[in-house]
Amino acid sequence: MTYAEYFANVKRDFMEADVSDIKEHLAYQFNIIGEASGIFYVEVKDGKLSVEPYEYYDRDAMFTATAKTFTDIVEGKLDPVFAFTVQKLKVEGNFDKALKLNELIKRRKK
Repeated sequence: MTYAEYFANVKRDFMEADVSDIKEHLAYQFNIIGEASGIFYVEVKDGKLSVEPYEYYDRDAMFTATAKTFTDIVEGKLDPVFAFTVQKLKVEGNFDKALKLNELIKRRKK
């Protein structure tokens, strides 16, 4: 899978999340390593969601992992805290806001 294909799938999945009641600003950068490597960000601002294939410098947290690890987390096959514990997921930045990624994942339609 190429980065473009992976990003298209991720964007489609995240854009289905209803974040209209989230008033807090959340900004995450994802660094994909290995197959489909690349960078994208997910931002919630004023109850609106953005997913773009760019680096985000004013991020709250940055996640680094393989495409498979991120896919497993989004699909509910891998707990992100466990992934971090076993070093499949690297997290930098504000850990309180990083933990709120789970809320975004749960809000997307399955």
